[in-house]
Formats: sequence, structure tokens, C-alpha cells
Amino acid sequence: MENLKLYTKQAGHLYLAGFKEACCLHRVIRLCINSRMLSIRTGQCFLLNGFIFLGSLLMLKSVVIPVLLWILPGHCEQLCGSGAAMTFYSVLRFILIELFYIFWFYPLYVFSIVLSSIWYNDIAKQAFDALKRLGLSDTQVPITKDSSDQQRPGGFEGVILGIGELVYSILLLTIFFIEVSLTGFIPYVGKTINFLLLSWMYAYYCFEYKWNHSEMALDKRLDLFESNWAFFLGFGSPCVLAIFFFSPLVSYGVMAILFPLFVLTAAGTQIEQVIESISRSWEGKGRGKLPIFYAANKTSMLVLQFFPEAKKEK
Repeated sequence: MENLKLYTKQAGHLYLAGFKEACCLHRVIRLCINSRMLSIRTGQCFLLNGFIFLGSLLMLKSVVIPVLLWILPGHCEQLCGSGAAMTFYSVLRFILIELFYIFWFYPLYVFSIVLSSIWYNDIAKQAFDALKRLGLSDTQVPITKDSSDQQRPGGFEGVILGIGELVYSILLLTIFFIEVSLTGFIPYVGKTINFLLLSWMYAYYCFEYKWNHSEMALDKRLDLFESNWAFFLGFGSPCVLAIFFFSPLVSYGVMAILFPLFVLTAAGTQIEQVIESISRSWEGKGRGKLPIFYAANKTSMLVLQFFPEAKKEK
């Protein structure tokens, strides 16, 4: 019972520390001031996803639909004359709105995803360059590093290993994303589980740019993440709170605006320093590790068994 209280207290402190780090938006201002290209890329994300995407959605809801309701009324017998005419107007209005989605929103949605993904990588790169100029780059050894760890081999072998890690990482995160989506349909507790998993997912995405830049191996990333699950839960919570109660399209637009900001706060977060400063009061007692990616990892391994190379290595 006493150990449970201790772990709960540790988790609470780490959660608040992660939440606080995510909200350190003054780092974004400082980095943008020190990098003109970073300011441009961040501004482009705001312009595309805020002004164009969310602006178009606002125009649809506040202008296009009300105008269609005025031109093609659905509940006015004096103008429509009959129930058949009302039905015709309703169907026509529905078709016009769907055409608006098909020929504008969905292409814009795909275009935004592709272009924003490119910009996010550029934003992360510019952020790390700015951190180096400011002398704030994270050069500490990860807290999960073992003295027996070996460096990644160089040359062709290192390239192959890196590609393998990338493919496995994409598969793992894809399966985890599906897992997150499915939890929303669980009765009663589905929304709560969905919120937790979404928080971890966005936190991982934010820090993945940092880990890619530092060339941290995939197993080290997962170990760091699962060993400090409360910290990353806290870091991802502001991301999810900002979008959790909106419709899917609005949620995407808001997240596409906020995500680069959280990438920048993650880039400036000294994870090891923050966690170690909290750990000093724990009297050397270890943190509990939570297997967040257990199901996704097992499923990924099952999927890889269908590939010839995976069977041959097995």
C-alpha cells in the first residue's frame, strides 16, 4: 500500500512536470526570434491550417449553409408548395454541401497533411539549429542508457539498420494509432482511455523529432517513454485538451496549428534534467514502467512474420 502511494506521488509529480514543460510557449517565441526560417515555417502552418483550412470550415458553417437554407428552404410550405418540393430542396442542399466537401475540404485536408508534415520536419531542424546557436542543445546521455550499450554501426550496415528501425517505427505507430482510434468506441470508459492514449501518442510524435535529431535508437526511445509514462502523459495532455471536444475536421485544423508549437517546446525540454530533479526526492526507489506499446509491439511482430525476410531471420 505504501509503495502504491509512493508511485502515485511520483506519477503525479512527473505528470505536472510534463504538463508544465508542454506549456512553456515562451521557448517558441525565443526560438522564432533567433531563426527567421523557423518564424516563416511556423507562420506558414498558421496560414494554411488556421486561415485557409479552419477559415473555409467557418465559411461553410456560417455563410454557405445559411445561404443554401435561405435559397433552398426545407421547412417552408408556403414557398415549397408541397412535401415533394421540400424533399427535393433538402436532397439538393445535401448534394451541394457534399460537393463542397469533396472538391474543397477533402483535397485541402490531404494537401494540408502532406505539406504540414514537410514543414514540421523543417521546423524541428531549424529549432535544433537555433538551440545550438543559443547553446541550449541537449547533449546529455539519455537516462535509460546502459553502460553496455553499443553505438550503431557505421557504413552500409548502419544505413540498413536505420531503415529497418524506421519501417518498424512506422508500423508500430500505425498500429498504435489504430488502437487509439478503436478505444473511442468502448462503452463508458472509452473516452477516458482514448484521452490517455491520444496524450501519449501526441507526446511521442512531438519528441520523435528530438530523438531523430539525436539519433537515439528505437528501443531506447520506447524504454525512455514507458519508464517515464507519467511525464509524457502530462506533456501530451495540453495537445489533446485543445482538440478533444471538437469535431474531427476542426480538431485536425486546431492540432495542425498547435502541433509545431509543441514540437518546439519538446525540442527545448531537457527531459533528463527535469526527471532527475524530481527523482532526487524518491530516495533511489525506481519508477514503475508502463508497457504502453505492448499490444502495438506484439501486433507489429505478428505482421512482420508474414514477410519472407522476417521468417528467414526467425
